[in-house]
Amino acid sequence: QVYLVESGGGLVQAGGSLRLSCRTSGINFKIARMAWFRQAPGKQREFVALINNDGSTNYTDSVKGRFTISRDNARATVYLQMNDLKPEDTADYYCHTTWRSTMYWGRGTRVTGSA
Repeated sequence: QVYLVESGGGLVQAGGSLRLSCRTSGINFKIARMAWFRQAPGKQREFVALINNDGSTNYTDSVKGRFTISRDNARATVYLQMNDLKPEDTADYYCHTTWRSTMYWGRGTRVTGSA
């Protein structure tokens, strides 16, 4: 059974920082591509960042220079460090991977940025 469990969300003032974590089980984490998505109220879920098994990364333009995705293979955990948060970053953040042709999502963690 594959599990993705997010944590670390919360309320933060504009300009503040948060670090999200996604602990995984049931996959060979070392070879998995991991990603973060987010869904703001009333909007569709959107891609935020991904990290490949070689450590290479990709980000959506709106978070470049502010967010950093990283991974700890020993802990089977992926992180999203979010700096200089803006009110428009308010969303539910979801961890995602595709494993053996099946897409998996966590339940999400809420980030609320206040002006």
